Amino acid sequence: MPRTWLLLDASGKPYASTVPGTLGGHRRSRIYGRLDCPGALRWLARGHYVEHRVFFLDEATAVAAGYRPCARCLPAAYAVWSAAQVS
Repeated sequence: MPRTWLLLDASGKPYASTVPGTLGGHRRSRIYGRLDCPGALRWLARGHYVEHRVFFLDEATAVAAGYRPCARCLPAAYAVWSAAQVS
């Protein structure tokens, strides 16, 4: 039986996927980033992040679901997002 992962779709609803997510996010802060983000890993190590952790297949899906890029691990994407907020 193939392994499945629980990801969020563009509307923010969970679905089972046979492909693992490439990005992680935090449901309360609505921020997404790389799975190896130092900030997220620090929060995971403290145990504060796990219950609100979500996963996305790609960046377009995370943005469509209403999440913003992490300033630490995705600085270029964050700069674009930030500039769009000012406009």
